Amino acid sequence: MISEMQIRNYSPRTIKTYVSLMAGLSRHYHISPEVITTQQFKDYIAFRTQHLNFSVSTVNQLIGAWKLLQTDILGRKWEDFKVKRPRKEKKIPVVLSRTEALKLINVLPNIKHSALLSLAYATGMRRNEVLNMEPGHIDAERKVIKVVAGKGHKQRQIPISDSLITILRNYYKKYHPKTFLFEGFVPGKRYTETSFAKVVSRAAKMAGINKSVSPHVLRHSFATHMLEKGINLKKLQLILGHNAMKTTSIYLHVANLDNLNLPDLTSEDEKS
Repeated sequence: MISEMQIRNYSPRTIKTYVSLMAGLSRHYHISPEVITTQQFKDYIAFRTQHLNFSVSTVNQLIGAWKLLQTDILGRKWEDFKVKRPRKEKKIPVVLSRTEALKLINVLPNIKHSALLSLAYATGMRRNEVLNMEPGHIDAERKVIKVVAGKGHKQRQIPISDSLITILRNYYKKYHPKTFLFEGFVPGKRYTETSFAKVVSRAAKMAGINKSVSPHVLRHSFATHMLEKGINLKKLQLILGHNAMKTTSIYLHVANLDNLNLPDLTSEDEKS
């Protein structure tokens, strides 16, 4: 199964997740996954959802791993083992105000942490895209960043401002990272996802932000603020690296687009 995913150029993260999910399924029944029936698989999903709070996203990943196993590894017809995917939860993303976002990236005294948060907010890149960044991916002359480790191995370019270039340049001069733009204590080893999340959490606490803030909230905030500044939805889709416009359009629900011409509830007496 691992070999099949490697041949198909799945990301190491996806390979690890799929194998872990199938291993969990096998351990649950104490049998090889190839002899597990479709009904057993459905029962397992129900059990995990009720007792371990499996999210819709995790269930979809589990079904994806199950389909790969049945069709590509065991050569079976998907119709014989098909399981319908659950409906996705339509949640409005948590978004910071511009004031909160600027407060968040400037509250930490450590220049490295500030640069990390600045890059995440000013580009809207995904967490792993930020952590996989290398100094050579920044083209200061053209004012763009090349994202080479995007979701689905898709590359794209993101425009960046002079202020972000200055922040990253000052950070680089002080730390001189070896391979990745942001590294941990070991030179050449990228900054971890856990460390990134802790930096964001600490910054939110110091800034007095009571919202639930994670690295992905910076991406949501970037997208929302860009819409509020008047960027074209298609351009935003390309910058964010979304496959479908539908995914990008969710930010229309949280953006403050000229207050949507809301009615004035002030009475005539109060106006006068």
